[in-house]
Amino acid sequence: MELLSEGAKALGLDLGKEKQDQFGAYTRLMLEWNDKINLTAITEEKEIIIKHYLDSLSICGLAELNGKTLIDVGTGAGLPGIPLKIVEESLTVTLLDSLEKRVKFLREVIGQLSLKGIEAVHGRAEDYGVKPDFREKFDLAVARAVADLPVLCEYCLPFVKPGGFFIAMKGPSVEQELEESGKALSVLGGEVADVRKLVLPFSEYERSIVLIRKCRHTPSGYPRKSGKPTKSPIR
Repeated sequence: MELLSEGAKALGLDLGKEKQDQFGAYTRLMLEWNDKINLTAITEEKEIIIKHYLDSLSICGLAELNGKTLIDVGTGAGLPGIPLKIVEESLTVTLLDSLEKRVKFLREVIGQLSLKGIEAVHGRAEDYGVKPDFREKFDLAVARAVADLPVLCEYCLPFVKPGGFFIAMKGPSVEQELEESGKALSVLGGEVADVRKLVLPFSEYERSIVLIRKCRHTPSGYPRKSGKPTKSPIR
């Protein structure tokens, strides 16, 4: 936990003992459930802290989280949504994943960590993006290494209110994806507000964070039906 605490400080965050204990419990649950279902290929605690937790927390200084609503699309093991919720208790979080077993794990974590104002939902982004209770209801949408940026834009922008942001967490080389996303952004009502490059603390892992502002409503035909965004991205 000392590594996590020092890494968080490098990102401008102060983690007290209670939050460190929550991250410790989260790690134990992740490794325990990973024996039963595929949650993560990273099983060494140091690597979990750097590649999962510090990576997740790297967006804290990029967007205002206090009192906001956030949907984590394709959350997997709950990343980055659960670390963000632990650090910013006032953040209301929805974790969306298409695999029911992973959603059961997420609900177990939420219960064991006594987290409030967070829910895990089983479903696909293409289906939930058209539901009235979810469409354009969130201040922030975030996705971490789920798909190429043109596809991610179609998954995520329909959830975001005009004036809100979609945060795409990507690897070191994002320039080509940005170039290929021009048409998708134009169609879906987004524009690139910022691109941040960083190296995760205590590592050489380079990351890019793309901040996309939702500047107008997404047309009603998007997202398209399940599978279509992946098979035929907007280009």
